Amino acid sequence: MNPVTAPTMSPTDAAASVTLEPTPLADARAQLAEAVDLLGLGDGLHQMLATPRREMAVAVPLRLDSGESRLYLGYRVQHNFSRGPAKGGLRYAPNVNLDEVRALAMWMTWKCALLDVPYGGAKGGLAIDPREHSVAELERVTRRYTSEILPIIGPERDIPAPDIGTDERTMAWIMDTYSVNSGYTVPGIVTGKPISLGGSLGRASATSRGVTHIALAALRHAGLEPARSSAAVQGFGKVGADAARFLAEAGVKVKAVSDQYGAIRNDRGLDIEVLSDHVRATGSVVGFAGADELDRDELLTQDVDLLVPAAVEGVLNQANAGAVKASVVVEGANGPTTPAADAILRERGVLVVPDILANAGGVIVSYFEWVQANQAYWWRADEVESRLEERMLNAWRHVLGYAEARDLSLRTAATALAVERVAEAHRLRGLYP
Repeated sequence: MNPVTAPTMSPTDAAASVTLEPTPLADARAQLAEAVDLLGLGDGLHQMLATPRREMAVAVPLRLDSGESRLYLGYRVQHNFSRGPAKGGLRYAPNVNLDEVRALAMWMTWKCALLDVPYGGAKGGLAIDPREHSVAELERVTRRYTSEILPIIGPERDIPAPDIGTDERTMAWIMDTYSVNSGYTVPGIVTGKPISLGGSLGRASATSRGVTHIALAALRHAGLEPARSSAAVQGFGKVGADAARFLAEAGVKVKAVSDQYGAIRNDRGLDIEVLSDHVRATGSVVGFAGADELDRDELLTQDVDLLVPAAVEGVLNQANAGAVKASVVVEGANGPTTPAADAILRERGVLVVPDILANAGGVIVSYFEWVQANQAYWWRADEVESRLEERMLNAWRHVLGYAEARDLSLRTAATALAVERVAEAHRLRGLYP
């Protein structure tokens, strides 16, 4: 176990770093700095909010099926505990690094606070490409990673969930590893588990449903009727695929989608169900017979009403924000829009709904799953979905009202509301000793 001391950074240094290192962490710190300035918070509290409370970096050895061994680096960052135990996903991707995980953990803190879920933010990551490994290898590396971070996780400490490159099977392995070490079954250690192991109905599609609820509300706010609107979805994976399906079911014409391999377009609207079958069979949207090929990067600048970036960070940036044609951008991914792109889009009158609001459906239903596990009583699917919709739309109305009353962007309003709640928790709890 290798504890990592979090670097301290003054608010001035944090702001300066934005121009020097255009990274997700710099973006997250810039958003925080803007909210801190708006709220009039002091430098000491700013430093506390900008710095993770606890970090762990671990070396994770893996025995391959061939008998060879490899070593991978893993991380778990707990950004804040002031409003409850830490909560956040676990990402498997070859480019995972500590700064990325720090940014994602910070955004998770604001997301939980904004939706009034009693958690702080956390995030985990393993720098591995899961596509290069067998199921047996992924199980071994997951169990070893879990054993390395075991001292800092738990149902009352830090509750992991699926993210890019992980799924309900990954969560089952984590639950079992933690339970074996505890001597009894602990279903509340993770969320996003299989239903048969205490997972919640509706959890797998919760983020996508939340994105759709917010997208439909944002379209109507912009004066666009969903049934006469068009959309492009960047990323046809865990969030984007179901978001595209739910949008199509709501009457939105989904004209274009993309994944890491390429993009496709059909101006008459894609048949999302048939496309999903194609992706399950081939692993990519590329080659789908019901659409024309499209350059992957051009997906973000298609002539549509709604753009849903649902893949990775930083895809909307200074270089392409001026070419975005959509009237509404709803962030399905974490951090897909850089601060420079935000400024350009706002100047052009594009309505951007930030990630900490738009993709919060996953953490809401994760919270529902955690509550159900603690009670050993599970809800019906319609109960989960109605409660999710109520939470998402209440948050939308709250953020929209706050933004309009103060002439703020939705991102600034959402971040300020969230930071204000976390700052209030810090104030009420005080400092120990």
